[in-house]
Amino acid sequence: MTNALLGPVEVRELAERLDVSPTKKLGQNFVIDPNTVRKIVRLAGVGADDAVIEIGPGLGSLTLGITEVGADVTAIEIDSRLAAELPNTIRAMQPEAAERFRVIHTDALDLADEQLAGLPAQPTALVANLPYNVSVPILMHLLELIPTLDRGLVMVQAEVGYRIAAGPGSKEYGAPSAKATWYGEWGIAGTVSRRIFWPVPGVDSVLVSYERRAESLGTEAERVLTFELVNAAFAQRRKMIRQALQPVLGPEHAVAIIEQAGIAPTARAEQLHITDFLAIARSRAAAELR
Repeated sequence: MTNALLGPVEVRELAERLDVSPTKKLGQNFVIDPNTVRKIVRLAGVGADDAVIEIGPGLGSLTLGITEVGADVTAIEIDSRLAAELPNTIRAMQPEAAERFRVIHTDALDLADEQLAGLPAQPTALVANLPYNVSVPILMHLLELIPTLDRGLVMVQAEVGYRIAAGPGSKEYGAPSAKATWYGEWGIAGTVSRRIFWPVPGVDSVLVSYERRAESLGTEAERVLTFELVNAAFAQRRKMIRQALQPVLGPEHAVAIIEQAGIAPTARAEQLHITDFLAIARSRAAAELR
């Protein structure tokens, strides 16, 4: 028998009982369509063998869809009222899932190793309707914090989603795109209607999929320097990298370091893959050793 999920009536009744009004400050838009919830879970490909981390579960619409397929779920919720009520919602609608569910009451950007250490299993998948105002910082934080996150599916503002999944040479390609590629491969898995949210947002949304690389591109020290180069390059994206990267590489050495990496100093940020930035980072490190 199919377990019950939250529909528009249940979402509004639950919000009224808790005296919760979705706020723009927290990026809250509650999903009210069970069919969309099941679509997201299906595209995420999670099941009973997965330990899922969910960010911003809200009233539990997507949470119930994930627990419905047998997955273990750890939800990260910043709102104290919602965090307190979520276990009750799971017990009421899917009592058999209660032991597979827990809430960590914190800001996702403050999530730390010690809060994850006591989990029954380290998260293997991220499935979330991310708060639209901080979706990219949250993604970057989680990917660095939780190396066991092998794959994910997140719902984000369309403009942000296309930027994350963009490749070099496209108009959407930017620092978030390059940094995301350090961790794995990204793609647009689908779109969702504004009508499945309450309140109806003023922007379109997309589903972005992610699969982590089998092996890291480099060391943590290399990642830090590579991201520093990415930030510098895209901060002055209209300039050639021989100019844009001078704050990091030094005005006297920038051209030589870039050429040693096999990259044209006349290239611009939007032309470079993350591996190109990594090559420049390694070239600088090698220059410091000479």
